[in-house]
Amino acid sequence: MSRAAEDRNRRLLRARDTIDRSYAAPLDVAALARVAHVSPAHFARQFRAVFGETPHRYLQRRRIERAMELLRDTDLPVTAVCLDVGFASLGTFSRTFSAVVGESPSAYRERTQASRAAQYVPACLEKTLRRPVGPPAPPAGAPVA
Repeated sequence: MSRAAEDRNRRLLRARDTIDRSYAAPLDVAALARVAHVSPAHFARQFRAVFGETPHRYLQRRRIERAMELLRDTDLPVTAVCLDVGFASLGTFSRTFSAVVGESPSAYRERTQASRAAQYVPACLEKTLRRPVGPPAPPAGAPVA
């Protein structure tokens, strides 16, 4: 790989790291291009060539991944999740979430919580199941050593 290609990839990785770190902040292509020290149009073309998707699509996917985690692991309302991950509109969030995940945010939450409830094992049962098993008891009437 040439020195120029390495330099380009390093700058693009810096911009992608900015997206990963600041996904909830208002980011646009111009701001990310400044991080990579290139023009916005050149940045968008290069980002897509290197990572296989546009910067906007990558940002949306990162936001949806974080929203999936919040919906699965917290009881925050869908609107709060929408705002926490950087969407300004619940409609846009729901439409994007459905397009990426294949179901609405509410349906995703219900499905994942139902599967978590089905996997729940009470602590007393888990302790019983994980209790170490000692050697077998000697048969009745056998001499004790």
